[in-house]
Amino acid sequence: MERAALVGLMTGTTRRVDAERSLEELEGLADAAGAAVVVRVLQERPRPDPATFLGSGKVDLLKTAAAEADVDLIIFDNELSPAQLRELGARLERKVIDRTQLILDIFARRARTREGKLQVELAQLKYLLPRLVGMGGQLSRLGGGIGTRGPGETKLEADRRRIRDRIHQLEEQLDTVRRRRAQLRDRRHKTDVPTVALVGYTNAGKTTLFNRLTKAAAEASDALFVTLDPLVRQVTLPDRRALLLSDTVGFIDRLPHTLVAAFRATLEETADADLVLHVIDASNPEHERHAAAVSRVLEEVGATSVPRIEVYNKTDRLSAHECRRLMEADPSALLISAAMGAGCDALLSSVAARLALDQQRVHLTLNLTEVDDRKRLQWAYRHGTVHSQTSSGDIVELDVDAPRRLVAQAGVTAATARRRKGVRRP
Repeated sequence: MERAALVGLMTGTTRRVDAERSLEELEGLADAAGAAVVVRVLQERPRPDPATFLGSGKVDLLKTAAAEADVDLIIFDNELSPAQLRELGARLERKVIDRTQLILDIFARRARTREGKLQVELAQLKYLLPRLVGMGGQLSRLGGGIGTRGPGETKLEADRRRIRDRIHQLEEQLDTVRRRRAQLRDRRHKTDVPTVALVGYTNAGKTTLFNRLTKAAAEASDALFVTLDPLVRQVTLPDRRALLLSDTVGFIDRLPHTLVAAFRATLEETADADLVLHVIDASNPEHERHAAAVSRVLEEVGATSVPRIEVYNKTDRLSAHECRRLMEADPSALLISAAMGAGCDALLSSVAARLALDQQRVHLTLNLTEVDDRKRLQWAYRHGTVHSQTSSGDIVELDVDAPRRLVAQAGVTAATARRRKGVRRP
């Protein structure tokens, strides 16, 4: 296990408490990558130093502290420029990575499917391309470890043309993935089964809730970024109605743009959903900041127009007073404990209501000489419960109980059929 030093910087109006909490989150990321944090440094200055980020004097102190603690790896809680990375690596004589590279490394560890590995490799190559100059010696000297997984040493030492060619190949393969996902979504839409997407900050409990609602056995853990590859499973409600639930990658504050771009094919599942369940770890004192970070990513992937329900999870860790305060702050939110199952039935009821899955009586008048009306008759028997049917020649009238989310479509087509043929009800 590599021994790591964490380095944070407070600039401008940054509060110390925010900087310290950010370092705590960075420590969780380092742990997820397999490093043991032995040194933490928090520097305050008006702005980052263009050459060394911290300033020359602080770099010398950091080098001494790293030597005393036998540190292998130094992780900065900000994204460093290529020049800063090279200068710090030379001055500190140790491997230096930034927050973005650490997150990319965790994704490289956790990717299981071919699609996930392609997405991570694309993100890493786009991040590393402007940083290739001067990295060859550093990588060959270190010989692996955190921050060097994924594309591998040989790719990073290749010339820029080969790297760009590889990026182009990956983008073409992921475009194929996006088209395939779009086709699958189109097929799902044709079945009229609504899709609900789980989103939330990493480690908010999305996968635990996914397992609870779908009775699946997806891997859930307290570690960060356990779920990378999206899962879609059917949820059957007590009255036998069905919906599809998807579990997605967890978000994080300052999620690297290269990752958002690379995982766009996956995140489009969220933008195309009928409803988003935003799962929030209510027991985390930073849950408001985490919720804001999730909202920013949803905006970036074009999912802000999708209806959303805020779901406060892990309420088993809260007192009754804390639960009341949450409800007072957001009366429309739902409080649950996915681990204990508390509140999950009420959650499903709310989902059914928001998706208009509840039944509504509709009267259809159809002309069976019309191909479209014959299809509507099939639709009525497939998606609804037919209570009565009367026929007069080619004209059929039905009373149907159908999901309210589909009634608007049925009502419009019925009215259109009557106008088109001048049909009058007997």
